Amino acid sequence: MKPIEIYKSTKVFVMSPGSGKTGGIELLHQITDAFKTHMEIESYMYYYPLLSKEPQNEYKKYNISIADHIEDSYLNILIIPEVYINLEFLKNFNHIRFVIWWLSIDNYFSMHPFFKKYFFYYRLINKITNKIFGFPVYDIPALLQKKIKNLGHLLKNEFLVNKVCCHLTQSTYAKNYLIKTGIFKDTIKELSDYLNVSFLKETFKVEEKENVVVFNPKKGIVFTKKIMKQASNIKFVPLISMSRMQVIETLKKAKVYIDFGNHPGKDRIPREAAIMGCCVITGKRGSAAYFEDVPIPEKYKFEDKKENIPKIIERIRDCLENYNERYKDFDNYREIIRKEPEKFVEDMKKIFVKVL
Repeated sequence: MKPIEIYKSTKVFVMSPGSGKTGGIELLHQITDAFKTHMEIESYMYYYPLLSKEPQNEYKKYNISIADHIEDSYLNILIIPEVYINLEFLKNFNHIRFVIWWLSIDNYFSMHPFFKKYFFYYRLINKITNKIFGFPVYDIPALLQKKIKNLGHLLKNEFLVNKVCCHLTQSTYAKNYLIKTGIFKDTIKELSDYLNVSFLKETFKVEEKENVVVFNPKKGIVFTKKIMKQASNIKFVPLISMSRMQVIETLKKAKVYIDFGNHPGKDRIPREAAIMGCCVITGKRGSAAYFEDVPIPEKYKFEDKKENIPKIIERIRDCLENYNERYKDFDNYREIIRKEPEKFVEDMKKIFVKVL
């Protein structure tokens, strides 16, 4: 695919949710900052809905400007995260060049009207069991992931999918799904992401590590609870209701991070855990199935099946008991993560090229 041409008067608009604190939202701020700071290209965040003309405190450190409208000119570019590609108001633009950034695959489908209706019953049951017992019965992301394998036509039939000048993919998982769906390979470019610098600047001390296993209760909790039930003498700590610094301090102390979620894109928390010195154990769903997205030794990846639980617990115990050796298995992963900010800018400059 030819590079996307940037002219002297080009303006880049990046759509983002108007509120929320997620890795995806932060990434949208990071690319807007990178256009301005590293490429000297005029760029703007466009919040949808527009709740404020000021970024949240979490993102004020980025060099960004907020736009209250999008200028519909062929000279300009509009970058849209995958969760917004079915918005009706986008049909009002006739000239601007569209770029879809696939920060995930699963999250696009979870927002699709078909799946909102399909999972209504499951969500209702989960809402009830969460209120009564404190945990869900159904792992909806897992059910969704199984369902979408053969539903690429829902994606390809989207109005905007066939109108873009480029598809950016944050993960190899997303890239392969688009190709399998029938999206022309020549329109796909890989552009990943990088961690918040607050993590990259931190260091951990091996001697301060404790026999603690951390997990994200929003990711794969149904299967994780089964592991915890069979390993009652292991200390598990959920990463919940914590500030960024509290997450950092918790990860600094922990020896192991487990993640049996759906990995809809190249997730950040496994990388944050690795940078803080944790041994990382994952499932094989979504991006976790790809070494390019989660480059850890294969012995630390397990399918989330009941019969694998004893093996997973054995691997956790091995990491806890032999931590001084096992954490070195992730040295390569940590080195890749540290180089991601530089690679992000390098890839951007290959994709978006200034012309006279």
